[in-house]
Amino acid sequence: MIDKVDKQILKMIQGNGRISNAEISRQVGMAPSAVLERMRKLERKGVIKGFEAVLRPKDVGFTITAFTFVRVEESVGAMDTGKALAQVPGVLEMHYTAGQDSYLAKVRARDTEHLQHILQQFGAIPGVRDTRTTVVLTTLKETRVLPLSIAAGEAPDEAAQGFEEA
Repeated sequence: MIDKVDKQILKMIQGNGRISNAEISRQVGMAPSAVLERMRKLERKGVIKGFEAVLRPKDVGFTITAFTFVRVEESVGAMDTGKALAQVPGVLEMHYTAGQDSYLAKVRARDTEHLQHILQQFGAIPGVRDTRTTVVLTTLKETRVLPLSIAAGEAPDEAAQGFEEA
């Protein structure tokens, strides 16, 4: 189980993955060694999956964001096609879905020609029947920060509600 202190630690590192162990210790009122042990335990359990730098896509040449629904011809529960789709460079997320389509992909591309190339790669994968793509005009919010207070039935975190330009 994740207790109140673990949640405090998780909120802090979600907001700033570079926060020091000493600063976390000060804010939760525990010894640095105790905080370090809690963080290691959360990593071992897989609650903390890793740490990464979040890049602004446009600044590194990815000007197009698109969401593509993919319909496939494979039995329910089989995900081989989805695993192949997930390997295409430019695919950031691949979700197995219920409903008319089997998968939903989030894609980043340099431009429309690059997006076309990605979609051609999708079409070349055995089992792909068809795709429907929506190109994003403006992103109003994009985050990986989980609103931990909502999961616990508490009032929403202010940081989890705000506008965050991608």
